[in-house]
Amino acid sequence: MALPDNGADTGSALPPLRDVIKRHGLAASKALGQNFLLDEQLLDRIAAIPGDLNGAQVYEVGPGPGGLTRALLRAGAFVTAVERDKRCLPALSELADVFPGKLRVIEGDAMKIDPVAEIGAPFHIASNLPYNVGTALFTGWMAQSEWPPKWLSLTLMFQREVAERIVAKEGSAQYGRLSVLGQWRSTAKLAMPVHRSAFTPPPKVMSAVVYITPEAQPEGTDIRQIEALTAAAFGQRRKMLRQSLKGVPGALKALEAAGIDPERRAETVSVEEWVTLARGI
Repeated sequence: MALPDNGADTGSALPPLRDVIKRHGLAASKALGQNFLLDEQLLDRIAAIPGDLNGAQVYEVGPGPGGLTRALLRAGAFVTAVERDKRCLPALSELADVFPGKLRVIEGDAMKIDPVAEIGAPFHIASNLPYNVGTALFTGWMAQSEWPPKWLSLTLMFQREVAERIVAKEGSAQYGRLSVLGQWRSTAKLAMPVHRSAFTPPPKVMSAVVYITPEAQPEGTDIRQIEALTAAAFGQRRKMLRQSLKGVPGALKALEAAGIDPERRAETVSVEEWVTLARGI
């Protein structure tokens, strides 16, 4: 593969993603939760969601043939990508050759890799997350005790159902633990819907990109309190709070002190009220 000059038009010299996939025989693996996104304009729009990435560090999980990776590199980012599918490594190696010193690929399982240890400096996370580990990775990034985190923003592709749960407000059917986790010390918004037809192969469900930025953690709270409360309440979401929270030490007294009706159910309690309860325990 002939390498272009390392100039402003580097990205435009790349072969079409379909050609890369065909040349390397990269059929998407259902076992790895893969669905490849090939629309270059759409990929550039996703890479633009975090804002100016020129010179920024970006962590990507599951790059596959490198569709979003090349969009991030075109945006000027330094990318650290984790890929467990050995078949994709040659295509990513070619991409690293086109952008010298800008792309580092780690072969491995993202569930076992600490991006802070790998990158060090503050970084953005941008990924078309594999469906089978997307929620687990998200909760790991959001539930860490150190806050503010080393990551500056999350730009993540999920199944639309999961994305809607993350940004949902109280009173909606989608509102639950992921909503509170994504919003009690962060701002979460639905940045872009993505139709299933944009993927190869098309998944059975629609997708969406969620954009999250960390905010100051409310004083007098920590993630353990939030998780204990929401696990108990949303784990028995059809029950009244006085029943679902009775196993959490101090929760019923916190309900009374906060003036929250114990006959309410979990989906009616706002993020701010969950914070108040956590502070009261």
